[in-house]
Amino acid sequence: MIGIGSRLREERERLKLTQRAFGDIGGVEPNAQGKYESGERAPKADYLAAVAAQGVDVLYVLTGRREPLAADRHDPSESQLLTAYRLLPNQARSGLVMLAGSVMELVATSRHRP
Repeated sequence: MIGIGSRLREERERLKLTQRAFGDIGGVEPNAQGKYESGERAPKADYLAAVAAQGVDVLYVLTGRREPLAADRHDPSESQLLTAYRLLPNQARSGLVMLAGSVMELVATSRHRP
C-alpha cells in the first residue's frame, strides 16, 4: 500500500529535487526528510504548508487523490515554470520578471511593425 511517505517522495522527484533541497524548503534536515519518505515519521503542518507553497500537491500526499484542476489552473508547462520560479531566490525572481517584461515589449513592438 502506498502511503504518505512514498507519495511525498514521488512529489519530490516530480519537482526534481534532492532530499536535502526538499528538506530545506520544508525547514527540516535531510535525515528528517528521509524519515518522512520512509514512513518512519509523519510531517507536521508547517512543513506541509512550506512544501505546498513550492508546488507540492499536499492533498495528494495526504490522501492519494490529486487536486482537481480548475479552469483557471495552469497547464503542465506553466506549472513547471511556476515551480521553478518559486524555487528561485528573490533577486533572481526580480531579474526573471524584468526579462519577461522585456520579452513582452519586444513581442508587442514586433506585432506593430509592417
